[in-house]
Amino acid sequence: MRYEYKTENTCSQLISFDINGNIITNIQFMGGCNGNLKAIPLLLEGQTVEYIEEKLSGILCGRRPTSCADQLARAVRTAYEQLNYKTEVQQ
Repeated sequence: MRYEYKTENTCSQLISFDINGNIITNIQFMGGCNGNLKAIPLLLEGQTVEYIEEKLSGILCGRRPTSCADQLARAVRTAYEQLNYKTEVQQ
């Protein structure tokens, strides 16, 4: 399932990725620091929601209360919870 997450308090405006169970692939950032945001998807391709949260949650950017990496951790958790909720409702 393709998921899009509108970021808050970051230079990037949107993060999109595929989620299959708890595995994240095809991460893309719209906007933001081009070099860093090309590296993050390469390093995290095929990783789990839990791994991404463990590595990226709480990372800040300057004086901002978040970062693009932190927003990705939030996005994958949100997508995972929504996916599981939809599955539970359908049962």
